[in-house]
Amino acid sequence: MSTRIAFLKGHGTENDFVIVPDPDNVLDLPPAAAAALCDRRAGIGGDGLLHVVRSAAHPEARAMAAEAEWFMDYRNADGSVAEMCGNGVRVFACYLQRAGHVTAGDLAVATRGGVKTVHIAKADGDFAACDVTVGMGRALLPEGDVEVSVGERSWPARNVNMGNPHAVAFVADLGHAGDLYSPPPFRPASAYPDGVNVEFVVDRGPRHVAMRVHERGSGETRSCGTGACAVAVATARRDGVDPAVTGTPVTYTVDVPGGTLVITEHPDGEIEMTGPAVIVAEGEFDAGWLEGVLA
Repeated sequence: MSTRIAFLKGHGTENDFVIVPDPDNVLDLPPAAAAALCDRRAGIGGDGLLHVVRSAAHPEARAMAAEAEWFMDYRNADGSVAEMCGNGVRVFACYLQRAGHVTAGDLAVATRGGVKTVHIAKADGDFAACDVTVGMGRALLPEGDVEVSVGERSWPARNVNMGNPHAVAFVADLGHAGDLYSPPPFRPASAYPDGVNVEFVVDRGPRHVAMRVHERGSGETRSCGTGACAVAVATARRDGVDPAVTGTPVTYTVDVPGGTLVITEHPDGEIEMTGPAVIVAEGEFDAGWLEGVLA
């Protein structure tokens, strides 16, 4: 007798995710299962998987259970585990609201990058967009020169860590980033021993930039929340702006292929990201299909 497993599909600025509710952490979802679900031809399709688990039920999140009831067990499209996903957190929160686990307002979400504070401004209707602001934590700016390249072109890049690693390169034209199917080479290799998300950035106006991104484990995506935060911080420093020095928050608008995110860095270093999240569909898949894929 087959077992039906519920799933939903959602996106944040077109960074899309398969959502698998599993409050008690009873499902076995190894990397190959996550990759199969995210496969756009043979599976449901997505840039990543949001496995929804109560923190107390997951060994990696139990220590955060007192602060955050829910844990975002996030996987990249290739099944690899990621520390954090900014767009994913917004979609995760929108799902929790839609499922009745939380109401609009403030909540905390546990991630491998720590507990993130989230504010849901509104959620109108079953499948309408939620406006969500996420406290993304503080950026770390490791020392050392980094360079990324595409074909024969190369650029200096700013090393920014948002709980996951980023290399931010300012370019004259976003087309110079190429197809971004494969990870852009970087050096030195020691800068990112576990790989890196690479953002290519152009100016659009005062405190307004646009970006493309290769996400580690997923290829080019339509949006990257942690990447947009890394871009905002790198751009502010390039512009000679540091809220810790000025005592004044700085806000950048970051256009991504799938929409627009607004990033604010505060004097204490805390970074907030605001953008939409949408739940677009729900359904079921057969556990037997997944078992067959993994066999």
